[in-house]
Amino acid sequence: MRKPIMAGNWKMYKTPAETTTFFEKFLPLVEKSEHCEIVICPPFTDIAAAVTAVQGTRIGIGAQNLYWAKEGAFTGEVSGPMIKASGCTHVLVGHSERRQYFEETNETVLQRTVAALEAGLTPIVCVGERLGERESGETEAVLSLQFRAGIGLLSPEQFARIAIAYEPVWAIGTGKTATPEIAADAHRVLRAQVRGHYGAAAADAVRILYGGSVKPDNVRVLMAQPEIDGVLVGGASLDANSFASIVNF
Repeated sequence: MRKPIMAGNWKMYKTPAETTTFFEKFLPLVEKSEHCEIVICPPFTDIAAAVTAVQGTRIGIGAQNLYWAKEGAFTGEVSGPMIKASGCTHVLVGHSERRQYFEETNETVLQRTVAALEAGLTPIVCVGERLGERESGETEAVLSLQFRAGIGLLSPEQFARIAIAYEPVWAIGTGKTATPEIAADAHRVLRAQVRGHYGAAAADAVRILYGGSVKPDNVRVLMAQPEIDGVLVGGASLDANSFASIVNF
């Protein structure tokens, strides 16, 4: 059985003080939630407050991005070793907003994934199609390319240490959610890619999360799909009660 990962991506929201307040409310609501791994990815400026707040709990803190160099003259960037040293266990890589607004490519996603692994972090590598690509029937081709040109170039040992997040770009922050069947179909495409590249055991072991307007009222039907191994939650992870109800689906 693959243990679900329930991950929250705060994007560019919350101050350190608001982060502390969130965890004061959130921790009592999930203290008995041993059925899953919980990961929250706040902005860089909130990581210290988040790490302090979750000390002694099973909750992991992740960054939302990283640069592939360990150090250097890269103003504004943050490296894997820096993120690891700050107390993080995870990092998001290749989120659709990073691809869309900051021109990340499959190649740079691969570089960031390798850098995360070298720093001892667990990368949650994001893939997904845009609305036009879905409407023109290109979903499988897009996911296959994103896999082959990025994740699929990892060594088997590296691949065993990552998680994947399928996030249809057309469902992120739009209120539209892929139906459980649509999401499961995309997860099957990705798992088939894993099977072809890394074998049946790797395909059975890798956890593939769904991200795209996940809310308390739809998480149960999504998680009922055997192909869905957790969720990557945006807006609904900003409220302690909301995210706790998703965790405790």
